[in-house]
Amino acid sequence: MRYFSEREEGELSREQEEIRDGPWGGILALISARIVDGSFGATYPEACEDGGAIMGCDESTFWRALRAEVPTLREHSKFELFDQPPRTLDVLDTVEFCWRCVGRPIQGKYHQHFGHHHLHFDIEVGQDEFRKDVNRIFRRNGLAYELTEQGRIERLAGPVLREELASAEFRTGERELDRMLETARRKFLDPDEATRREALEALWDAWERLKTLGSGRDKKAQAASLLDQAAGPSSPKFRVALEREARELHSIGNNLQIRHSETNQERLVRGEHVDYLFHRLLGLIQMVLRTKD
Repeated sequence: MRYFSEREEGELSREQEEIRDGPWGGILALISARIVDGSFGATYPEACEDGGAIMGCDESTFWRALRAEVPTLREHSKFELFDQPPRTLDVLDTVEFCWRCVGRPIQGKYHQHFGHHHLHFDIEVGQDEFRKDVNRIFRRNGLAYELTEQGRIERLAGPVLREELASAEFRTGERELDRMLETARRKFLDPDEATRREALEALWDAWERLKTLGSGRDKKAQAASLLDQAAGPSSPKFRVALEREARELHSIGNNLQIRHSETNQERLVRGEHVDYLFHRLLGLIQMVLRTKD
């Protein structure tokens, strides 16, 4: 479903990474509604006193389990959670927890004496409905996250790389390089900024390995042969530009805390800096791989 404003003006840019009170309130509303209708009874059931059939969700058990699996929520009471959002990573962990526990409640026999229906659950449908509701909140608030069909929160990359990274399969012909690139791809899509920094390190390692796959007696000659292939014989000025780019990236790797942590190396302060360098190096790697014999 797309709202009228989205049909008229397009969707918001999905670049916001901090979950504030608006979307957090919406997520809590989803959780509360599914407690009330018994959806979380699929995992945390409230049993009927007469025979033990499931009649709903045991709310207190649900909240205790959530706090056990998202420990930093322990400092909040259930009602305090409605006042201000926890840290963003805790919100995203909460969403994954809820996806795993939810099912669509289906009413069965009506228990006349106690005035309730006994329930059974369609887990797959309930998880899919919850996923769509959460993703609509993310989309409407311009949040750079998506809950996948496997119940995993992934961070959306920038618009240029989003689709490519989401479906990328690296088949370079060299198993270890494929593993490094896949590690970088997976970590870059993680919501945690610290993990995205690890993605940058993994991508730099992949570049260093790729440079040894060219022909030549040593790493310098091997890297040069890859750049020769990438530029081709009819583009000498582009070849010079590639050499300059490769040297600049080498300097960045040595002077910033990407692969090493010496005291004279500068730490990347902002997540945007990590994203920029990841995009820049990945562009070079992809171009070299596509032109490699």
